Amino acid sequence: MTQDVHESVSAPERATGEERSTAKLVQDLSEQLSRLVRDELWLATAELKSKGRRAGAGAGLTGAAGITALLGGATLVAAAVLALALVLPGWAAALIVGGGLLLVAGLLAAVGTPLLKRATPPVPEEAVAGLRKDVDAAREGARR
Repeated sequence: MTQDVHESVSAPERATGEERSTAKLVQDLSEQLSRLVRDELWLATAELKSKGRRAGAGAGLTGAAGITALLGGATLVAAAVLALALVLPGWAAALIVGGGLLLVAGLLAAVGTPLLKRATPPVPEEAVAGLRKDVDAAREGARR
């Protein structure tokens, strides 16, 4: 990014930097700062698009796995009800298995909800790091 900044100032202007007026320097600073912000926003957008594509593919595969697991779990529940129905009436077997499943679901929700609340939102980490470096460099330049 610093290379783009140097390329935006022509060679004669760079060579005679001391001869340029304060107004010209402020104008150059404004243009370069505008370009820097635009480039950082472009980087953040590109990074979020890339992460979004990966997240979409992962979510699709995870959803398919979840549906398959649900069907397998339903089959196992039916098998548990049928096995328990060998010693109890069918309605009692279904009631016991259903109650056990609701208990497990409640425990999973109690454990998962706090974990979900602590999850951080997706952030374009590279763009944020680059922006922090740029701000630090600007502050250091302003101190000189």
